[in-house]
Amino acid sequence: MLETLSRKTLRFNEIGREINDISKQMLSRTLKRLEQDGFITRTVFAEVPPRVEYALTDVGRSFLVPMQALVQWADANHATICESRRQY
Repeated sequence: MLETLSRKTLRFNEIGREINDISKQMLSRTLKRLEQDGFITRTVFAEVPPRVEYALTDVGRSFLVPMQALVQWADANHATICESRRQY
């Protein structure tokens, strides 16, 4: 989700479309938790219907580098981890 928001500010349904396989309930919970932890901001616009946009904070942007390193490590070691699990 942070990777999705790294490209631009998005609305709830746009995030859901980008991520695909996530329920609206789980998306809502995750966004709320990321907001509570200071990774994203939630901006509500006084329109009819209300418009809500989500964006990364400076903390969220700073987390992208170590997160991407972790993803690269997981990709590089995925086969070894799966084999270890299979042998276990």
